[in-house]
Amino acid sequence: MRVLLTGAAGFIGSNVADMLLALGHSVTGFDNFDPYYDPGQKRRNLAAALGHASYRFVEGDVRDAVQLREAFDVATPDVVVHLAARAGVRASVEDPLTYVEVNELGGLRVLLECKNRNNTPIVYASTSSVYGKTTVIPFREDDPATTPLSPYAASKRGGELMAFSFHEIHRLPVCLLRFFTVYGPRGRPDMAFFGFTKSLVEGRPIRLHGEATERDFTFVEDIARGVTQAIDWVRRTRGFDTFNLGRSEPIVVRRVIELLGKAIGKTPDIVLGALEPGEAFRTAADVTRASDAFGYCPKVSIEEGVERWVDWLRKSPEAPRLL
Repeated sequence: MRVLLTGAAGFIGSNVADMLLALGHSVTGFDNFDPYYDPGQKRRNLAAALGHASYRFVEGDVRDAVQLREAFDVATPDVVVHLAARAGVRASVEDPLTYVEVNELGGLRVLLECKNRNNTPIVYASTSSVYGKTTVIPFREDDPATTPLSPYAASKRGGELMAFSFHEIHRLPVCLLRFFTVYGPRGRPDMAFFGFTKSLVEGRPIRLHGEATERDFTFVEDIARGVTQAIDWVRRTRGFDTFNLGRSEPIVVRRVIELLGKAIGKTPDIVLGALEPGEAFRTAADVTRASDAFGYCPKVSIEEGVERWVDWLRKSPEAPRLL
């Protein structure tokens, strides 16, 4: 199977690429090395894949129609996995325009190219942030998702709606995936796990946004496996559906900080603060639909995931020098 993977140099994208290659597929990666965070980290993320005979890479931006067409020409894909996005809830409050340009207009260009290439099936990445102000726990895919709390969430929800319209009008096969608080090797420096770890190592206080705040932390390997299963689903059914991918086991954030401290050998200094604008108090995934449709079953506990994250930081040449 030939896969075109956008956002291939990023945290989730590079892990997905490695898993697809291990399963014997041909992968063409597409990424623009956006400086939202260190492009050097992204290039290190690619190192393993670039050494694989079944991997090719095209540098480009999903907002650029010419560059995107080039990537499709190189890949001649059987399926597209669209992970390219501008992520980050807090940063989107300061720069909403970029989030709309990348997440909505960039996503639209990918959908158009899939439609123009004989309705190439697409796995389209979204986020648990689209659930917004919902008070129904756990989050289910049939929740309205009409109250986004940040421009990031709104831009991703806009992309979801556009994808649905392409299925309705053009019969484009689409599988929407809503990821829940992903962490693990190659994690971005703006993410909580990285920030907590850096503060612990440097002996700085960690600001906790809400005493009992909970997140459905999901290890990146489980997410990558779910993406590969979703590929099989969308190619088989050529339909449309939305699936949560999470651990389905929300953890109090304070507990995660304590586990990190134990793994690193540091005692956390936690300072309590209020939730930031755009942040939800709790996230929790109902993954029944994904389990029934394609056998999704997360395997990595938070305890194991923390250990594997710290082990990667200590031993991998890809990792930033924190430990």
